Amino acid sequence: MIDLIKRFTACFSVAGDEEQLRTVIEKEIAPFTDSISVDALGNLIAYKKGECSDKKLMVAAHMDEIGFVVTYIEDSGIIRVSNIGGINVISSVYHTVRFKNGTVGVLAAESGTKPEEMKMNKLFIDIGARNKKEAEKKVRIGDTCAVTPVFQKLLNGRYAAKAFDNRIGCAVVADAVRTLKRAAVDTYFVFTVQEEVGCRGSKPAANSIMPDYAVNVDVTTSGDAPGEKGLPVKLGGGAAIKIKDKSVICSRVIIDRLTKLAERNKIKYQYEILTAGGTDTSSMQIAGSGCAAGCISIPSRYIHSPLETLDIADVRACSALLTAFIEDGIE
Repeated sequence: MIDLIKRFTACFSVAGDEEQLRTVIEKEIAPFTDSISVDALGNLIAYKKGECSDKKLMVAAHMDEIGFVVTYIEDSGIIRVSNIGGINVISSVYHTVRFKNGTVGVLAAESGTKPEEMKMNKLFIDIGARNKKEAEKKVRIGDTCAVTPVFQKLLNGRYAAKAFDNRIGCAVVADAVRTLKRAAVDTYFVFTVQEEVGCRGSKPAANSIMPDYAVNVDVTTSGDAPGEKGLPVKLGGGAAIKIKDKSVICSRVIIDRLTKLAERNKIKYQYEILTAGGTDTSSMQIAGSGCAAGCISIPSRYIHSPLETLDIADVRACSALLTAFIEDGIE
C-alpha cells in the first residue's frame, strides 16, 4: 500500500490534466478487471462483473488535485498564475512548483506583501528565466503546475505528502480492486476528473452508469488538529463513514450497511459530519432518477496544503471497509 501511495502522489494530475496519474492507475488495476475504458472527459472506468447483475454499484475517487495555471509572462520572465481549485494562498506560497514538462519554479509573493494581503494576484512563479523569451521556451500561457511532490514518514505510522487529496482515495479504491475475492453486484470503479473544480467528471460518469448504489472515497478534515473545532473525526480513529457534508446527506441505507460491515469485520470506524465542502458523492446521488449514495472518508490534517497528513491505519481501515462492501453488497 505504501509503495502504491508513493507512486500515485508522485504523479502530475492537476484538474483538467489527469492523464499521467490515469495511466499509472490503469496499469495497476487492469489485470483485475473485466473491462476498462476512458470516457470523453477523461474518467477512468473499470468494470467488474458481479455474482448478481440485477443491481449496479459505482465506486468513485477523484484523480485531480488543486494547482495553478499560467495567465501571463512578464518581460522579466516572471510568470503570473491563477488558481485551479481551492488554493490556500498562505500555505502554498514559498514552495517549489513543478510543471507537467518537468520545469521547476519557486512560487513566491510580491515583496512587501503583508499576510492579510496574500491573494492570488500577489503570487508569481520564478523559474530562473532571465527574460520573457527564455521563459516561453519552457512555459506557455495555459500550462498548469502544482506544488512539487513530497512524501515524508512521520511518527506512529503517519505520513505527510502533497495531494493526499485525493491520491489516497485512489489508492484505497485501487487496493480494493486488487484484493477483491468477488463482487456481489456489477461494480464500476470510476477514477474521476475535475472534482476540485465542481465535481465535473463524476456527473457524466454517474449518468452513464446509472448505479443503484454508489460509494465515494475521499479525504475529510480531521478535527484533532490545533484550531479545528466541532468536528468528530480524528486521525487514528479508523474509516470515517460520512453522514453529511455541505453538498450531500448520505443514504441511511449505505451508512447503516457500512456500519454493520465494520462491526462484523472488526474494522475501526467513526462517523463524519463535515460542515463545509463536498465530494463526488453529491453528483452520484442525483444521477438519473437518483441512487443510494454514501462515502468512506480518510481523516486528514492540513487539506489543500503541500503537507497533508494522515494515519496509514485509517487508510487500511478504509480499504478493508470498501472491500467488504463490494464483496458482500446490500443485504
